[in-house]
Amino acid sequence: MKPTRNILAFALCLILITTSAHAEEIVGEVIGIADGDTITVLQNRTQHRIRLYGIDTPEKSQAFGNKAKRFISGLVFHKKVRVVVEDVDRYKRKVGSVFVGSTFVNEEMVRNGYAWVYRKYCKRSFCSEWLRLEEQARQNQLGLWSHKKPIPPWDFRHGNKSSSAPTRSPAYVRAGGYHGNVRSHVFHKPGCSGYNCKNCSAIFRTRQEAIEAGYRPCGNCKP
Repeated sequence: MKPTRNILAFALCLILITTSAHAEEIVGEVIGIADGDTITVLQNRTQHRIRLYGIDTPEKSQAFGNKAKRFISGLVFHKKVRVVVEDVDRYKRKVGSVFVGSTFVNEEMVRNGYAWVYRKYCKRSFCSEWLRLEEQARQNQLGLWSHKKPIPPWDFRHGNKSSSAPTRSPAYVRAGGYHGNVRSHVFHKPGCSGYNCKNCSAIFRTRQEAIEAGYRPCGNCKP
């Protein structure tokens, strides 16, 4: 990370602390990664489920969902973090700004193209800077922005299930597409014994789409 980024992150950290004098702060080790914007922090034998403030990352069944998870894992997994708690969401998760040393993790997810700025909920003064970083990542085609038509996860969750992955391959499977197992991240073609398994709720129109989403081909049906 460049020195200017360190200075900016440190300044943002000071702003967060000084403007939220009574804000809860959690310091501990990250022991779990649910997805690109949700982690578990262990502090004094207590586990805290943390939703990163101000950002939204692709769902697991979307293109780049698993890559966003891997990226944040590289930043925080088994590392000591400091969380400045902003809120508690309806799932009882603490919503906060996460720091590893001087690295502002929420911001890094946006900067590197693994998250959208969550416009509906990002209300702090630095959110305008995040919008600039998001646009910069888009222009440079970083991460999820390498796709032609990435779909914001808040739209995806409300019924717009069209994949954000470009359809580079014309090889569509006409009988309902490929099915992906959301637990094993293996995908199957129609006729395979695993095609309609209990956890096969991810649907992809093309083989390439499934691979871009982080899924691997079934060894039996070889899609």
